[in-house]
Amino acid sequence: MKNKKISKYLSLILRHKPELANVQLDAQGWVQIEELIENSKDFSLSYELIQSIVNSNDKQRFAISEDGKKIRANQGHSVQVELGLAPITPPDILYHGTATRFMRSIKQSGLIKGERHHVHLTESKQTAIAVGERYGNAVLLGIKANSMFQLGAKFYKTQNNVWLVDHVPADKLLFDR
Repeated sequence: MKNKKISKYLSLILRHKPELANVQLDAQGWVQIEELIENSKDFSLSYELIQSIVNSNDKQRFAISEDGKKIRANQGHSVQVELGLAPITPPDILYHGTATRFMRSIKQSGLIKGERHHVHLTESKQTAIAVGERYGNAVLLGIKANSMFQLGAKFYKTQNNVWLVDHVPADKLLFDR
């Protein structure tokens, strides 16, 4: 339970509100681990605890730099960062999980990124359904990803296998997956 709270805290700081820990993310979203430990007054953080949370996070939300001195969120930012991902060709179909209550808007506008930098997609139907269930009755949407790519959409794949795209038009959605 403690690790879950700390993981949520790290998500908040590293994705949305670094100022709550009095830290500043660099242009790529990294923050010095020592600085994070020193400035996180609400939690007693240590390098070992942070390393444990990064290694045990089932969704691999975080990464530690190669030199072991910095941490960042892999995606999901509402603050401006440049993750340094190169566009790549997606598979024919990707998936997105949502809740039934959002379907009217999705059918009209497609998938929009909202306050995040990108729409999040996955190659796994199970992962997409699990995400959708967090918001209510889950709906699994198929995305004609390669078709979008052929029309110029840029797709990125994060370290933890989340696919990112700016927008998914309604006509590129498959509703009966």
